Parts: sequence; structure tokens; C-alpha cells
Amino acid sequence: MSVPDYMQCAEDHQTLLVVVQPVGIVSEENFFRIYKRISSVSQVSVRDSQRVLYIRYRHHYPPENNEWGDFQTHRKVVGLVTITDCFSAKDWPQTFEKFHVQKELYGATLYDSRLFVFGLQGEIAEQPRTDVAFYPSYEDCGTVEKRIEDFIESLFIVLESKRLDRATDKSGDKIPLLCVPFEKKDFVGLDTDSRHYKKRCQGRMRKHVGDLCLQAGMLQDSLVHYHMSVELLRSVNDFLWLGAALEGLCSASVIYHYPAGTGGKAGARRFQGSSLPAEAANRHRPGAQEVLIDPGALTTNGINPDTSTEIGRAKNCLSPEDIIDKYKEAISYYSKYKNAGVIELEACVKAVRVLAIQKRSMEASEFLQNAVYINLRQLSEEEKIQRYSVLSELYELIGFHRKSAFFKRVAAMQCVAPSISEPGWRACYKLLLETLPGYSLSLDPQDFNKGTHRGWAAVQMRLLHELVYASRRMGNPALSVRHLSFLLQTMLDFLSDQEKKDVTQSLENYTSKCPGTMELIALPDGLPLPPVPFTKLPIVRRVKLLNLPASLRPQKMKSLLGQSVSTKSPFIYSPIVAHGRGEERSKKIDFQWVQGDVCEVQLMVYNPMPFELRVENMGLLTGGVEFESLPAALSLPAESGLYPVTLVGVPQTAGTITVHGYHTTVFGVFSDCLLDHLPGVKTSGCTVEVTPALPRLQASTSLPRSAHSLQPSSGDEVSTNVSVQLYNGETQHLVVKLENIGMEPLEKLEVTSKILTTKEKLYGDFLSWKLEETLAQFPLQPGKVATFTVSIKVKLDFSCQENLLQDLGDDGISVSGFPLCSPFRQVVRPRVDGKAVSAAESSRPGDPSHVKTLEAVLNFKYSGGPGLAEGYYRSLSLGLHVEVEPSLFFTRVSTLPATSTRQCHLLLDVFNSTEHELTVSARGSDELILHAGECQRMAIQVDKFNFESFPESPGEKGQFANAKQLEEERQEARGLEINSKLDIHWTIPSLKRTGEASVEGLLNQLVLEHLQLAPLLWDVLVDGQPCDREAAACHVGDPVRLEVRLTNRSPRSVGPFALSVVPFQDHQNGVHSYNLHHAVSFVGSGTFHLDAVQPSGQSACLGALLFLCTGDFFLHIRFHEDSSSKGLPPSWFCLPSVHVRALEARA
Repeated sequence: MSVPDYMQCAEDHQTLLVVVQPVGIVSEENFFRIYKRISSVSQVSVRDSQRVLYIRYRHHYPPENNEWGDFQTHRKVVGLVTITDCFSAKDWPQTFEKFHVQKELYGATLYDSRLFVFGLQGEIAEQPRTDVAFYPSYEDCGTVEKRIEDFIESLFIVLESKRLDRATDKSGDKIPLLCVPFEKKDFVGLDTDSRHYKKRCQGRMRKHVGDLCLQAGMLQDSLVHYHMSVELLRSVNDFLWLGAALEGLCSASVIYHYPAGTGGKAGARRFQGSSLPAEAANRHRPGAQEVLIDPGALTTNGINPDTSTEIGRAKNCLSPEDIIDKYKEAISYYSKYKNAGVIELEACVKAVRVLAIQKRSMEASEFLQNAVYINLRQLSEEEKIQRYSVLSELYELIGFHRKSAFFKRVAAMQCVAPSISEPGWRACYKLLLETLPGYSLSLDPQDFNKGTHRGWAAVQMRLLHELVYASRRMGNPALSVRHLSFLLQTMLDFLSDQEKKDVTQSLENYTSKCPGTMELIALPDGLPLPPVPFTKLPIVRRVKLLNLPASLRPQKMKSLLGQSVSTKSPFIYSPIVAHGRGEERSKKIDFQWVQGDVCEVQLMVYNPMPFELRVENMGLLTGGVEFESLPAALSLPAESGLYPVTLVGVPQTAGTITVHGYHTTVFGVFSDCLLDHLPGVKTSGCTVEVTPALPRLQASTSLPRSAHSLQPSSGDEVSTNVSVQLYNGETQHLVVKLENIGMEPLEKLEVTSKILTTKEKLYGDFLSWKLEETLAQFPLQPGKVATFTVSIKVKLDFSCQENLLQDLGDDGISVSGFPLCSPFRQVVRPRVDGKAVSAAESSRPGDPSHVKTLEAVLNFKYSGGPGLAEGYYRSLSLGLHVEVEPSLFFTRVSTLPATSTRQCHLLLDVFNSTEHELTVSARGSDELILHAGECQRMAIQVDKFNFESFPESPGEKGQFANAKQLEEERQEARGLEINSKLDIHWTIPSLKRTGEASVEGLLNQLVLEHLQLAPLLWDVLVDGQPCDREAAACHVGDPVRLEVRLTNRSPRSVGPFALSVVPFQDHQNGVHSYNLHHAVSFVGSGTFHLDAVQPSGQSACLGALLFLCTGDFFLHIRFHEDSSSKGLPPSWFCLPSVHVRALEARA
């Protein structure tokens, strides 16, 4: 026997072999349609008996295998069913003759045969025949199964007669010697009368009868015959047939223990009759003893009427452990015979199937290893493929997956062996695919993202290379690209530098003809091959959605632009909403993108390849809103470190957008890389809200950009910084051009300013503007420009804190130290001009040449378009860096009384700290010219101020808690009022620059008191005319009327008062003459009396004088010290000096 049946299993020993073959020309489709119906009748219950016959059908069976039918009866063809087409009566004789020729092929062993004729009708078809069945067509043949059952019953009759004939003890007859084909020549000339020969004949016949009993459904009888055969054959060392007897014993025991079968066929076999003893529950009991029973106790039909012996029969069955031992023994006997290689191989396969059910994988592998090395005749390529495939399936059956994959791969390689004229690349590819699980290899790249790598990478790479080559030879380049991409993606860490170059070069060659895509590819067996995204080319480590630039970030309105935005819920906090959206909040980012504006996502990537990696068409994969991705191309250096890559796109609609991943084209392969499938990627969230479209504002000025970048404490970014240099007190107008560079109209604008932290105290408004002129140009359409003017006014402290004029010879200039004379101007120069000033001293903060810095931010809040309707706005910040150079300083300030009690002179020492000539002017005074570094004194006559009449400041309403703050607020208000009246300006003619000078912050409390109107206002009138401006003229001998008026501005009642008028003459040499009785005479009393004056009331007293000679006279009015004037401060009694000039008497 030369052709092994690799599908054999132990239960096949109880089957009858029936061959089904076509006669003449029959289409393959029609043949297998009938063959399938015939083979469905695989087991038949015998009439009037509980036995079951099992049939094994084959449509091809080598006749040489049939010669081994005596050795093992299940190898004997006992039935033949032929199928033929015959459409005319004249063809019938020829067809029937072919049927007889076919029978003669197996004639020596056939029990019975049948011929199924399709297409023949008429007289011949109507003749009743047992061996021929006529059917009009392949569709109209409903009785095929019934005919086969009848055919099997006829086989059973012959089988049963042969069994009874061989089993009956005929002591007088000579038992023939059963032989296998290769033994016949060895037994020529043997002594047939010897005891050894007879035992050999008896043993072989017992074994043969056991086979027949097993086929006839008499399991227990077969066990008895096998046991007796083993004993007989062992005694004569007939090893080949002893092995067959042991294998028969094993097969019968397997059928008993494993009713479901060992061949993996669907459905359990149905055992009936004596094959299932009463103690079937104990069939797996280990160590079951072999109890031999005398075959003489058997009746002619094989059924013993004494049921008590059934217990003994069950014990003839081998235990599961003994089955394997007997298989080993049988195989060892087979191995002694070279011509029994097929028998040995099939026995190994049967034993493996039994061990697989017993889950004894290691012992099964020993049997399979033995089967691998069994040397058969020269096998054809097809037989080699079958052999390796079966070995693979058996290794898979026992759980040796890698060993199974190895033999399946060998079978695949055998499909394309050089000796084959037409290599089967499709079959090779299909077998290679089946090896993948054994090598822990999956064609889904997602399986390689789960933990560490499984399997031997070197073997896996070899297998993938073979898949690539096989698919290319199949003529499927898309499959080659997919497998090569998979190799590069999953095995990248195991490829050497040279291998990486070779694989990528091959991939580029393939993709030049067939680019790689993300579509599913259907494999030959119909399974889909998933796409392979290149997530490692390049490797992405971090994904970060970037916020818009500060000037483009949308912000939600509160009460901005006069528009109130209502919230959807009246509750400040809802635990239901917060809890339900916990997962979403963990991924959603707390900033927004804007519809129509370019948005950015930053990826940190690196190139693991040993050469420069060119990535083309890299863009974003998003969902949620319509998004226009703007692809980028990049080139990463070899084995680069983390490299930032920014991908951009434009959301076209508003809503919520989610960044799912990115797409690339590398080596001609298009990849969609999803973030969920990227291991080890860090991300702060991938979902962001897209607000409706907003306008975009661009601000530009004529000022140069500043090198100083302002950083507001609020954290806002300043988009543009400009700088300007001004002198202290100077004002400059800054024109800002506002251009709408977006696609939406600009409808709303709000401007605010913020002065950043500064140590310098500012007076007045630093930045001021009028927004109405700009808003008149709104709505600002896209591409249009509006202008906005900002006034920059710097007024810092003009006082010199270093006391520069400490060495000036000012003769003790003070408020009270000046003589009572007219105001004057005096030029004073420092005596320290010749002193060297060190660099350290000149650079101190208090140095007049020190440049001070002011910083402020102009904030433009604007909105328009759909974003305005949804309550969003944008903010654009303009940083302003102002360097303030000192212009002039007021080094000292004092006051001097004027001739009028309602006026005084303010004396200011002015120092020019610039390097240019500077002029100073005040309201109502001449210009004062100062050279660089020069100091001069200027006097300004001012009306005294009624501070109590000032409007109440906001600080006096309770905003300032303590008295100190309240007093500072009042003093600032007074300084502001005084400064506005003085209106001091400076000019640098050479630079054509002008500015203001402020005395705010200079005036101390003493100066303020002298500048303030006293609560009691005294007016002296000579002949009804005020006398505080210039000398009053009168004539000698004419009485002069003198009137003293009092206005009470204090909150209480004052008086009464008594006043004395004392005339004197000033000789302009420091001598005053008071003895003027000869020159001045009073008309009436020289003492004036004033009654009590209520608050806001007035009182007056009258008197008269008579001048007796010409000259300049002064009248000094004194108060009598009494109780009414003692409690009031002296400054309340400040009366003007009266100057009267007596002229010649009128003619």
C-alpha cells in the first residue's frame, strides 16, 4: 500500500468502504450533487436487530490499497456505486459494459454494486432490476437515499454471512493463511502442518473475524476476538499482524470510550444494541482489566443468551491509558516492516487524534514526530502538500500552534516548488495566511499596540516577506503594498538600519505603481484585510490644540457693549450637569476657536528612521463641524529628537469640533492615524468649541515699534508695542488706524486703557480720546480703515527732590521773609557750578536728568457679524511705552503778600533741566527765558482761592475711611484748581516742542494757607473807592470818608470788634513816623466799632479824616484786643494797608 489516508481515525475500523465513481462522461457538478446525497446515508440501522452499520464513502480509492483488505477489512472496497449519463437506448449496452469493467477493478472484494443511470427513459428503464436504478434527470431522483439504504442492507447480509462463516469453529477444516501483498512470496515452501504455522493461521483469522464483528456492529465480540488474536500472534512472533490485532483492539476500545468519535466530525455517533453495555458510565475507569472469554460461549449470531456474561465482556475493553500503550506497541511492530510504512503512518495519526481528546499533548507530539520521519515511497508534490497540511492540522489539534504553523508553511512552500511547472501561488498565499496565528501574528495593526511584542520577530518578518512575494506573484500589487506596510509598521523596532532602507525602497517601488490606501482589501478567502496607518512614521508623542493668538481669542460678553447675555440655567451650579459631563469635561478644552479663522494643532514628532523622512500631505482628521484642513509637507532629519510640527485648518461652521487624528502620505502610502489608536500619546484634550465668525481688527500707528514687550499683570498678551519719547508736561496725539482684515463687518467697539504699575505719580489724564468720531465710521466693512486719535499727556511731579539750590544765596527767601514791596524777578545761579558731579550721583533716580518710563495698554474690545449675535467679542491690545525726559523743575515755592488782601504773589524757582533754551510763561505774566541748566525765580500774582466753595469731592462721601486720606484728596483738589488758574507753559523753541508745567504736589500746607481767602474778608474804602490797588488821592483840607467793611465767611457768628486807625509816613529808609498830629486830624472819633456779624453776613463802620498838608500817608488799622477777638487766629484779621496821597488844595 502506497497511498496513505491522512483523514483516518480509529472509528473508521467499524465502517464499510463504498466507492462512488462516475462511468463515462459525467459533469463534475452533477456527480458531486448525487455523491453528496449518497454520502449523507452514513449509518443504517439493521432490520430486526439493534446493530448499526457505518459506511465510509470515497470517490477515489487506489486499487493497490484494496489489496490490504484482508489485513484490515475497513480497507476493503465492499460496495461500488457508479453514476452515469445515458440518453438513448442504443447507448445502454455500452454503458452497462463500462459498469462491468468498473466492477472488475474491485471485483475480488466487492459484496455488491449499483448503477445509477440518469436521462434514460422508455422500455429499458421500466424493466425491474436490482443492480440498476434509472432516473429521468438529476433533479427528478427522489429515491436515491432509499436505494442506498437497500444497497447497504444487501452489504450487511453478505458481511454477516462471511462473519458467521469465519467465526464458526470448524475443527475439521484447514484455516487458510491470510497475507498482505508483500508476504506472499515469503510463505512459499513453508511447512503448513507445523504447529507454528497453524497458530499463525488461527491468530490471523481471529484478528480477521474481529474486524468483521466490528464492522457488523458487534463491538464486544470483536474485543474478544482481538484479545485471542493478540495471544496467538504474540506466541508465534507474527509482529505485523500482532500490530494489526493490537490496533484493532485499540480501535474497538476507542469506539467504546468515545462515542462522539475522534475525527472531529459533527454530531456523535449513535450506538445501539450490544455495543453499549450496562456499565457504560464506567467506561473511562482507569486500569480496567482484560478478562478473556471463551469464544465457544458465543452463539451463531454473536449474542449470548446469558446476560450475566455482559459484565465480563465490558472488561475486555482497554482503559484510555492502555489504549495509548497498545498503540505504541502496535506502531513499534509496524516499524519493523519497510512496506508497512503507510499502515504505521496512519496508526500514528489515529493515536494522535485519541490523545488530543485525552488532552495529552506531549505524548501526541511524540507520535507525530515519529510520523514525520516515516519514510514512504517517492511522493508527488501534491502528496507532500497533503502530508504537511495534515501534520499541521494535527499539531493544531494538540495545541502545538507554532509547530502547526511550521508544517503549514512548509506545505505552502511546497506549492511553489521549482519542480512544479505551474506554481500555485494562490494556494501558497492561502496556506501562508493560515500560519499567521501559529506565529502570534495578526494582520490587524491594532493588535500590536497592546503591550509587549508577542512571538519571534525574525520568523514573523520572514513570513511577512513571503506574503509580500506571494501576493506579488499572484498579480495583486495592492496586497503586496498592504503587507509591506504592515511589515514596516509593526516590525520597525526589529529591523536593522539596512533592512529599513531596503524595505522602504521596495515599498516606494510598489507604491509607484499602486499607491497604498486606507481601504479594506478582501483576501482570497473573503476575509477583509484591515488598513495599516503609519503611526510610527513619524512617531507622535504629544498632541496639543493651540489657542488662538491673544488678539483673536473670542470672549463671552457680560455687560460689554451694552448687550446683556442671559444664561440658559437660573442655577449657579447644577451637580447633575457637572456630574453627567465629567468625562466630556476631561477632554474638552477651555478655550474656543472661531469659524473662518486659521486654527493650529501642535504635534511633537520624531523620526525613527536612519535617513531623512519626507512626510507629504500631513493634515488633521476632525469631526463635528465642517473643517478645511490645510495639508503640510515636512522633512525630518535622521533619528531626530522631538520635533514640533504645527498642522492648521479652518473651521467652516460653528459648533463643537473634535480632533480625531491626522493623515499622512509616507513612501506613497496614505494613512489615517487616529489618536485613540496611538499608544503613549499625551494630549490635554481633543474637543474644542467653535464660535460663530467674528471680524478681525488690525491696529497700526505712525510711532515706531517698541523693543520693550509689555506684560500686563492680568496675563493678557499685547499684540503690538509702540514707543514714544516726551518731555515732562508734553502732549502728543497718537493716530491709530483700525483696519478690518476679517470677513465680517465690525459693528461694536469699546476702548479702555490701563496704566501698568509705576512708581511715578501722574497728574491729569495720561491717555484720553473721543470715541464718537471713530464710531461714526461704523459699521466697518471688511477691508475698510477707521482712525482713532489718542492724546498722550505726561504730567509727572515737577518738584526737585534733591534740593539742587541748597547753596543758592537767596537771602532766606520764605513766605514771611520778604519785605512788603512789589513782586520782582531775580536771577539766581548755583554756587556749585564748578563742582564735579560723580557719575554715581548723576544717575540716581532723583537726578533731574534721569529718564522716567511710563507704560500703558490700550484695549480695543470689538465685535460684529454672527459672533456678536451669540454674545462674543475680541480684544486687541496696543502697548504704549513712553520715556519721559525732565523738562523743568520747580526747586522752591513761596508766597508774598500783595497790596490787596484778596491777592498774593506765588514765587517759583524754575530750573531748566534740558540741554536746550527753554521759555516759561504763566497766565497774565511775561515769558521767562532759561538757558540750559539755568535757574530763575518767577513771581505770579494770583487771586486767593475760596477752597470752601469747591464742589464736594467723591472722597468726602465716605469712600476714604481715615482723615489722612480725606485730607490728601482735598489737597489734590486744591492743587488742581490752583494749577488750572496758573496755566504755566514751557516751550523749547529749537525743537518746537511745548508743554505744561504743574505745581500739583509742590504746594505744602503753609503755602496753601497763604493762597486761601481768610474766613473774614476786610475791605477799606476811601471816598467809596477800594484802596488796595493803588494810592487814593485827596486834597488838603477836604474831609476824606473812610469805610471799613467786614464779610463773615466763617460758619459762626463773630464780633463785635473795635478798630483804631493809626496814620504814619514811610520814609523809605526803614523809619516810620507816627507823630502826625500836625498833619492828620480825625473828624469824629479815631476808633471804629463793628457789631456782631452772622455767618454769610456783612457789617460796616464809617469815619472821616482831614489831611492838613500834602504828602504820602499810610493808615494802619489795628484791632483792640478784647474777648471777642482773642479766640480767633491772627490770619483772620488781615486788613489791607491804606495809602492816601494828599494833594494841594483846590483853588
